[in-house]
Amino acid sequence: MSDYMKLKKSNCKNCYKCIRHCPVKSIRFSGNQAHIIGDECILCGHCFVVCPQNAKEIVDDTEKVKVLMQSNPVVVSLAPSFAANYEGVGIGAMTEALKKLGFFDVEETAIGATIVKTEYERMLNSENRNLLISSCCHSVNLLIQKYFPTVLPYLADVMSPMQAHCTELKKRYPTAKTVFIGPCISKKDEADKYKGIVDAVLTFEELSAWLKAENIQLKKVPDSEEKSRARFFPTTGGVLKTMACENPKYTYMAIDGVENCISALKEIENGNVRNCFIEMSACVGSCVSGPVMEKNHHSPIRDYSAIAKFAGKLDFDVEMPYPEELKKNFEVMGRRAQMPSETEIASILRQMGKIKKADELNCGSCGYNTCREKAVAIYQGKAEVSMCLPFLKDKAESFSDNIVNNTPNGLIVLNESLEVQQINNAARKIMNIRYASDVLGEQVIRILDPGVFIEVLNSGHDICDRRIYLAEYKKYVEQSVIYDKEYHLLICIMSDVTDEETEREKKENISRQTVEIADKVVDKQMRIVQEIASLLGETAAETKIALSKLKESITNE
Repeated sequence: MSDYMKLKKSNCKNCYKCIRHCPVKSIRFSGNQAHIIGDECILCGHCFVVCPQNAKEIVDDTEKVKVLMQSNPVVVSLAPSFAANYEGVGIGAMTEALKKLGFFDVEETAIGATIVKTEYERMLNSENRNLLISSCCHSVNLLIQKYFPTVLPYLADVMSPMQAHCTELKKRYPTAKTVFIGPCISKKDEADKYKGIVDAVLTFEELSAWLKAENIQLKKVPDSEEKSRARFFPTTGGVLKTMACENPKYTYMAIDGVENCISALKEIENGNVRNCFIEMSACVGSCVSGPVMEKNHHSPIRDYSAIAKFAGKLDFDVEMPYPEELKKNFEVMGRRAQMPSETEIASILRQMGKIKKADELNCGSCGYNTCREKAVAIYQGKAEVSMCLPFLKDKAESFSDNIVNNTPNGLIVLNESLEVQQINNAARKIMNIRYASDVLGEQVIRILDPGVFIEVLNSGHDICDRRIYLAEYKKYVEQSVIYDKEYHLLICIMSDVTDEETEREKKENISRQTVEIADKVVDKQMRIVQEIASLLGETAAETKIALSKLKESITNE
């Protein structure tokens, strides 16, 4: 099933939008990538339409069709929704353009639709059915086969218009290959699953790309045909518009959109619906709102109007096959995913931080409608605990708060109006602030000199490790102020260096006192030296005089 849709891994950006919009949650998320679960997918194409990164792409069968053309005449069954996709272009202009591409002939799938609706009428009038659900939409068929097997007996065991028409074409052109062109992804799967009827399927996007590559312009030449009522088929209630709806035993109703179809199928499962013919289509607005009506083209009113102008009031002239020739078998397609027990769900919820019922926010940010749904998906290997946005937010905040509140540095965060946005325990201790709520939202001037913040705001340059004295708090701090321009915040980091500064001052005082004492000792020593020198000088002089006199006395003798 997943063969028809591929994922460009590099483009997946963790947005979970595809999961959020998938009506059957058939998308697995692992390793930061979304993966389509083929066994569960109903090929409604919602994920393709909503993906903001264009990460989903449909397998292109253009080359396959070109290969078919090389050895066989190839006839096109063209979905009537083309009139909405290619506004103002009639079947004649489409046939001309498609023949230029190399197709042998072109007919409208609405011919097959006429055959199918006539068979529905026969079944309601002849087979005494209690309840009948149209089987034109392959996505609805897959929904019932995979998710509502008990409803399968009510699904009309009739070919789709695409199959009925291509079967008719092959009767008339025995050597021909058939190609369906339409707005639907699931038709690729239907063609592949029921071999030998439809040889290839192209989407309108593939056709437009091919026409562009061959420089073929579609002529805006409308046409009309009175016998073309089945062209209404691609609109909501379009099947009913073509049917007689005259059997008084039945209520006739049309339901579109997978979610609405699921609700109706649940009602049927519960036995609340009887004597009804229900037209079901997976797309809201039916086929004119198909996933590969060219992207960004969708306009419900304009599209319906285009079909209404194109459709006639009478049926196509068709030769009805025998009912047996239109039979189609639908098998139950079981899903293998196991369901967890209540204990296992509770355990997974605890891993997601959902300890009590009140913790289950059911916000849907992960793509699942409820936290319990998400827990089941985790058990089945389709989701990860980390996909829970509140869980990640709480985890990040807890981690951040632990760091902020346990760091020895004081942290204050201000906005550009210099109002306190956050303050941690260390900063409150430095400034003797009892509660953070006392200052949050207040001007910083209440607790700190705003000069340094104004300086950083005006200059745009951060300040690092500036040592200041907070006289009011009798504290020395090393202050760094960082300006986060992206988030318009000022972050002030303060280290309390009061003890270090006090110790430094003590050492300076001791050094100064030591120098003073040393100076006094030196001075005193100098005085003593000078006194000794003085005394020694007097004694030497007296000795010199005595010796001189002695010398003179001896000389005279």
